[in-house]
Amino acid sequence: MKWASFRSALTTAGPALALIGIIAGFAFFDWQQDGESTFLTVRNLRVMVQDVLPVAVAALGMTVIIAAGGIDLSAGTMLALCAVVLAASLKAGCSAGTAMLLAVACGAACGALNGVLIASLGVVPFVVTLGTLGAFEGAAKIVAEETTVRPGRDAIPSWLGRLTSIQNDSLVLGLPGGAWVLLGLAIAVAVVLRLTVFGRHLFAIGSNEKTARLCGVSVGRTKVLVYALGGLLTGAAGVMQFSQLNAGSPTSGLGMELQVIAAVVIGGGSLSGGRGGVFGTLTGVAIVAAIESGGFQLGWSNPVQQIALGAIIVAAVAADRARARSGG
Repeated sequence: MKWASFRSALTTAGPALALIGIIAGFAFFDWQQDGESTFLTVRNLRVMVQDVLPVAVAALGMTVIIAAGGIDLSAGTMLALCAVVLAASLKAGCSAGTAMLLAVACGAACGALNGVLIASLGVVPFVVTLGTLGAFEGAAKIVAEETTVRPGRDAIPSWLGRLTSIQNDSLVLGLPGGAWVLLGLAIAVAVVLRLTVFGRHLFAIGSNEKTARLCGVSVGRTKVLVYALGGLLTGAAGVMQFSQLNAGSPTSGLGMELQVIAAVVIGGGSLSGGRGGVFGTLTGVAIVAAIESGGFQLGWSNPVQQIALGAIIVAAVAADRARARSGG
């Protein structure tokens, strides 16, 4: 019994310990290279937070989906579509609040579409979302007329442009305002996952869909709601990306779904479903950010950074499979 408790605690703390090790390693090698560590400076940490905000918000949505035994390969192009909708709405003269609501609603609608297709067709999420990946990219290009949508500075309110800024006059208690939005969303998702009937149902579906159905869980409706919630959060991530770029590009999200999924898996989420949490996901996001920033500080090329991230993903999935085989 004691060994089981220790193993459970180690599984929970594993991503956090890995993050500490990665940060310590990069800080040490950066110091060895230059005689001082620029990796652990306040400014660099703020830059890491700024860069990773869209991925972090989208990863919260992916946490819900993966915990329910699903996957969403369309998250990157969906995010870009939402950012384009926001940019196009501002350019058309909509208020910032209306434009943001349209972007988030677009994400929720795209997610609900994924859920409906998966629930009604009985096709595995991998195939459905691989198809909608291309569909959402095409929709973004149509809305953007195959170019980057730039609303113009007069159409973008200062608070929206500063949402992810790390300029001194834009910081809120030392961090970009978007970081506090992320914290609020993380708390809300944690409450949904751990303290609601909906959260219990989605974990039940992720653990064993047949058993959940026999226990009276409305599997189809829950899947639609899961993907709609994931899409809504992806729409919020699109708002974050727009704040970074002050524009909407239909190709800006290509490949981002891999970072989002990686963050959830590295943070302890299981691709088999039934497991995942907000703290683990945010830890996984921090690991992805640390690898990118630390690799840049050490002069790693982008391909080398991708190889390092890929190796960590493989290790995380292998550990998940080992836990499953051992009953952990």
